[in-house]
Amino acid sequence: MLKVLSLVGGLAGAAGLSQFPEFSQQYLQRLAGQVDALTEVTTEFDASATKAGLSREEALASMSGTEFLGYRQEDMRRAYTRLDQLTSDLALLREAGPYERILLPHRFTDTALLQATWTDFEPAMPVTTAGLSTAGAGFVGGWAAIGGLLSLIFAPFRRRARY
Repeated sequence: MLKVLSLVGGLAGAAGLSQFPEFSQQYLQRLAGQVDALTEVTTEFDASATKAGLSREEALASMSGTEFLGYRQEDMRRAYTRLDQLTSDLALLREAGPYERILLPHRFTDTALLQATWTDFEPAMPVTTAGLSTAGAGFVGGWAAIGGLLSLIFAPFRRRARY
């Protein structure tokens, strides 16, 4: 029974982890799209500030006086902050290969992008080297996790050898 459940755990791990390279690729594509969109918005704002003879900070500071302008100022500050974070994540994830991305879960930080990627993601048979390798790693990890957990659970019920 322990071996069968470990095998099931291994197969589940293989199926799950084998999908990561494609999921991370789709996340990377969405991330690049977000960076492009935010770059366009912030570039246009900077161009408007320059036309008015203002620096970015001066232009942001001038957005006060009404509740609406205050909200727009907050929106633009968030856009610049988000652009910086996403640009950093994008650069690092682009440099990393499919295997290295497994070690970078902290760079998959945008929950909206994760949700959108997950919503549209369709699992597929992994035929790339990265997909097959991660399937193998997932199998070993799933087998070890389930086998180890079940061994711990059943340890008190095992017969002890008598000498």
